[in-house]
Amino acid sequence: MTMDYSLLLYSLWVPVILAVEETLMDSRWATTELAWTTYPESGWEEVSGYDDHLSPIRTYQVCNVLEPNQNNWLRTDFIPRRGVLRVYVELKFSVRDCGSIPNIPGSCKETFNLFYYESDGDMATASSPPWRENPYVKVDTIAPDESFSLLESGIVNTKVRSFGPLSKAGFYLAFQDLGACMSLISARVFFKKCSTSIANFAVFPETATGAEATSLVIAAGACVPNAAEESVPLKLYCNGDGEWMVPVGACTCMPGFEPAKKDTQCQACTPGTFKSKQGEGSCMPCPSNSRASSRASSVCPCQSGYYRADSDLPDTACTTVPSAPLNVISSVNETSVSLEWSEPRDSGGRGDVVYNVVCKKCLHDGGSCARCDDNVEVSPRRLGLAERQAAVRNLQAHTHYSFEIQAVNGVSPKSPSSPQYTTVNITTNQAAPSAVPTVHLMRATAGTLSLSWLPPEQPNGVILDYEIKYQERGESFSHTVTAQHTSAKVEGLKAGTVYSVQVRARTVAGYGRYSNPVDFSTSLYDDPERSVQDLLPLIVGSASAGFVVILAMIVIAVVCLRRQRTGSELEYTEKLQQYVSPGVKVYIDPFTYEDPNEAVHEFAREIDISCVKIEEVIGAGEFGEVCRGRLKQAGRKETTVAIKTLKAGYTEHQRRDFLSEASIMGQFDHPNVIHLEGVLTRSCPVLIVTEFMENGALDSFLRLNDGRFTVTQLVGMLRGIAAGMKYLSDMNYVHRDLAARNVLVNSNLVCKVSDFGLSRFLDDNSSDPTYTSSLGGKIPIRWTAPEAIAFRKFTSASDVWSYGIVMWEVMSFGERPYWDMSNQDVMNAVEQDYRLPPPMDCPAVLHQLMLECWVKERNMRPRFGQIVSTLDKLLRNAASLKVLTSTHSGDLCRIGGTLPGHQRKSIGDAQDIKQQMSQTLPIRV
Repeated sequence: MTMDYSLLLYSLWVPVILAVEETLMDSRWATTELAWTTYPESGWEEVSGYDDHLSPIRTYQVCNVLEPNQNNWLRTDFIPRRGVLRVYVELKFSVRDCGSIPNIPGSCKETFNLFYYESDGDMATASSPPWRENPYVKVDTIAPDESFSLLESGIVNTKVRSFGPLSKAGFYLAFQDLGACMSLISARVFFKKCSTSIANFAVFPETATGAEATSLVIAAGACVPNAAEESVPLKLYCNGDGEWMVPVGACTCMPGFEPAKKDTQCQACTPGTFKSKQGEGSCMPCPSNSRASSRASSVCPCQSGYYRADSDLPDTACTTVPSAPLNVISSVNETSVSLEWSEPRDSGGRGDVVYNVVCKKCLHDGGSCARCDDNVEVSPRRLGLAERQAAVRNLQAHTHYSFEIQAVNGVSPKSPSSPQYTTVNITTNQAAPSAVPTVHLMRATAGTLSLSWLPPEQPNGVILDYEIKYQERGESFSHTVTAQHTSAKVEGLKAGTVYSVQVRARTVAGYGRYSNPVDFSTSLYDDPERSVQDLLPLIVGSASAGFVVILAMIVIAVVCLRRQRTGSELEYTEKLQQYVSPGVKVYIDPFTYEDPNEAVHEFAREIDISCVKIEEVIGAGEFGEVCRGRLKQAGRKETTVAIKTLKAGYTEHQRRDFLSEASIMGQFDHPNVIHLEGVLTRSCPVLIVTEFMENGALDSFLRLNDGRFTVTQLVGMLRGIAAGMKYLSDMNYVHRDLAARNVLVNSNLVCKVSDFGLSRFLDDNSSDPTYTSSLGGKIPIRWTAPEAIAFRKFTSASDVWSYGIVMWEVMSFGERPYWDMSNQDVMNAVEQDYRLPPPMDCPAVLHQLMLECWVKERNMRPRFGQIVSTLDKLLRNAASLKVLTSTHSGDLCRIGGTLPGHQRKSIGDAQDIKQQMSQTLPIRV
């Protein structure tokens, strides 16, 4: 859905005071002779007259139209400038129509000239300065909108002109008549200023306008009492019309204070109310179970017995500890206990109640209890149970236990008293022993197996004896024998037979579980002394020898495989043929190569020096000169090419960075991406040869052709750039420096993306103001997405942001983004959701697409494929490009509002700009 941002025009700053004009001189109020200086005496004449209200005024008139070669001068008294840089002159005058004067020569004029002369004091005389254009400075030739004849007397014209910058103590105005019949009724000299203003809890002092009509004068603001700046220093810009614009920073009321008197004051919260955060919110009544007895409270303290957890916000209600759990039920199963309970009757007003289980072991005679040993297991855990049940294991048989079920919540640590709990007492039953661990073979003969084992880990009483169960493997019938200790000899077995053996323990509670079955084999030998221990050295020796042989074979195989792989890599590298899926090529970063020459030779074609002819230098790059030349290769037509050179005295690091662009360009093949012809690495200087783009960089090309292209042609250029960026994005290449200056235009107006990577290698000594130092290199702030500036997070989404800036550059015919605002002010404005306005005569759909590219959340920005599709639809439906935006070029847009800014300075002359600015809806502070 498209949002009309102009509907929210006044969302941030509310206009309170209009621009102010202060007069330096006004001849309308003169009651005596003005006595201005005239030359010659037969020229201007001071006379008395009456204004529209019949009040007496002093005027000057001249009418020597019958005499040729008139040069009549009139100079005012000295006018102190009072420190202002630019002044305005309002002239009221009437001019006689030359056609209404009979018998006059052809030298009759209907215009006069306005001059000024600066001086450090009132030092002018009747002859000094000389009565000529130099040293006077001409302001303008003044012509009437309407002249009069004898039948139309009384027609008064009003003209306003301005001049500056002024630098001396004051100045004189001078009027030159070259043969007109006219009357200078009045002259008023004034200057404009932005008056003292209070808005959004900030005070801005009275500020005079700048030296130029388009100048912006920065005024630092101060917060009103009990208010504080939010993030960046307060600033407002005073423009040439005396209007405040483009606020930077803001003040808001401090905790304990709320807005009052139309956001001009911050007043204290009354007792019983509070405000916890700095901001625009109002004071609120204290939450439940809290009170504030003083003014300007930022938090309401809790009443006795009530608390706030450390994680609670200051504006949350105070709560208390929960009551004890209810209906605790226990179920004993030998040496395990299952516990269940119900939630407390009172949760303390909180929803974060959890439970603790405290286990205590008690004496048989009902005496004291002590905490259980660590081997007692409480499942799922002892403390912080969200569930209302627990299982306790590994208790001792026939033992008395007491369990405390505690209820706690987020404020329990704040309470001085212990948690509320419910107690349940139980006595465990007798349990059978646990399983016997693994059985071991001690000795084997032809008819016996000597076995041993460890006692159960949990005997649960006194072990009376052990039962040994054995059977031949594969047979279902088994035999058992008993033993009083943890070893036994099983006799009467068959020689050379495998037996499966298990053992279990018995207490007064019965037998425990059998151990896992283990297979043992009797010996084939009749010698009863022959044992497994006798064979152990032989077994170990054989195993060791086999292990050594296997290890040697593995080492030999690895060496052979490595040699084979090395030979293969020498013949062919696979780095060039990386694909995400069949047919989709992926960009390879040349800096992943240890040897930069390897990347250059793999991705770029080497050209013989005899094929290249340099004709003339056409520019300068970061590493050297850019030239136009000719490329003639065997079997190919001679073509014009661009040649980049590496300047003499380069370092190896500079050579690597220079050639990396060729390694990058050589991987691309798209009609909207600059094409690499090849490189010359064996020559001096080192050269990179690309296709030649006749119209050069897009930004300067647009400025030279301001207003000469239709909207459809501009959209076609944008479509080409988007198609090139889609291709690069599909190859997983991030440009990082997409801007109109890095897009080249050929003779057919085809735009091609260029400058791959060079901006990333700008060092801190670079003098290019486009790039500002940041952690890890230099960044073009005006074109870069916020996350890339703050976190160096460059992605295809950050390229989309830059593409939106390129769209603005194209539609404004090469205007500089954000005009003459500083880089820091640009970052602050973007962080506050300000966005560039639509350029003049920009279709609404294009500016909407720009705003979508400038969404702060990078995952919400469109992809280049979607941008190409959108522009294709616009080119097919030309009617959609005829709906223009209502916001002027000079308005800085804010998501939720619009604020005035610069006008495009490239449109028409100064008078045209003034006219456009007068039509812009003013929003003043």
